[in-house]
Amino acid sequence: MTAPSDRSAIFASTIATRFRGFLPVVVDVETGGFDCNRHALLEIAAIPLLMDENGSLAPGATLHAHVAPFPGAELDPRSLDLTGIDPDNPLRGALSERAALDHIFNGVRQAVREASCNRAILVGHNSGFDLGFLNAAALRVAHKRNPFHPFSSFDTVALAGLAYGQTVLAKAVDAAGLSWDARQAHSAIYDAEITAALFCTIVNRWRTLSLNAPTASG
Repeated sequence: MTAPSDRSAIFASTIATRFRGFLPVVVDVETGGFDCNRHALLEIAAIPLLMDENGSLAPGATLHAHVAPFPGAELDPRSLDLTGIDPDNPLRGALSERAALDHIFNGVRQAVREASCNRAILVGHNSGFDLGFLNAAALRVAHKRNPFHPFSSFDTVALAGLAYGQTVLAKAVDAAGLSWDARQAHSAIYDAEITAALFCTIVNRWRTLSLNAPTASG
């Protein structure tokens, strides 16, 4: 039986040991459709997570890039209407896929090193979607230094369903006691930041419940 003092040691561990050497990095992408091989990646935001001396998670600094559609990419007008992105707007300051991935991956690799972790693991709301677009872009540009685990991820859809009985991001955020701003939704930065807040809230809540759970006597 795990004693309360042992639990404190476990849950106050470093972020490197908390997730088996993986650094959770929250990612959100905005795209020109649902097919990662045909539709354009248009925006990406990534937020490495931090852990304080008490074992609580918090979001770190946000990495962000607008992305120019790759040659031959398709753009679904319905997706553009949803995100409000105009791929042809020169004020976006869009980078090529290679330059955008270099920017994001360099920042993530630095965060992995600073946390003494071995690799990043993607956190997302419907994380398979974001990881699929990330991996497809890395494959297109033959990027050899993708810091993310190629197929594992933490999905806040499942975690929020478990913790709050909600799977829609806006409803899960509300159930977690956080503020949802529909006007900012479908921006990679906003969606990544609110997903990071949701993930940290769930993990920190689990930590508190685990530390306070009664133990069997005898």
